[in-house]
Amino acid sequence: MLRSLHITPEKCTGCLQCEMACSFENEGVFNPAKSRIKVFTFHEEGRFVPYTCTQCAEAWCMQACPVEAIVVNAATGSKDVLEDVCVGCKVCTIACPFGTVNYNQATGKVIKCDLCGGDPACATACPTEAITYIDSDMTGYERMRAWASKTDTAASA
Repeated sequence: MLRSLHITPEKCTGCLQCEMACSFENEGVFNPAKSRIKVFTFHEEGRFVPYTCTQCAEAWCMQACPVEAIVVNAATGSKDVLEDVCVGCKVCTIACPFGTVNYNQATGKVIKCDLCGGDPACATACPTEAITYIDSDMTGYERMRAWASKTDTAASA
């Protein structure tokens, strides 16, 4: 069973624990600037939205890589960057329509979410469960239920 990150923005408080956990897990430092997940702040609305790689089925980043440094992890389904193969050309950063593949200047390679090998630190660290790691087949059901509950299904006579 493949799992994926599920983000519920209305539960996010902007605490940045996900960014801290991600940077520590992947870079060994507590530094949100080195995180593979970002929390976008919408000041005027007072909202926060965590955002990271969605592990696209078509994965444009993977298709664009000229040296095949981005591969599918068979265990998690994530699209992982092989650091020893990556040449740092940044073509994948351009190909990603969501801007979730980033260049790490310190290593000269690209970085992106790899779901922490199946135990995402961001989901574990999130105190409000704004980020959860769930069965991939279930990611759209909550939105469908919410929409269905707003729809008037009463038959007119």
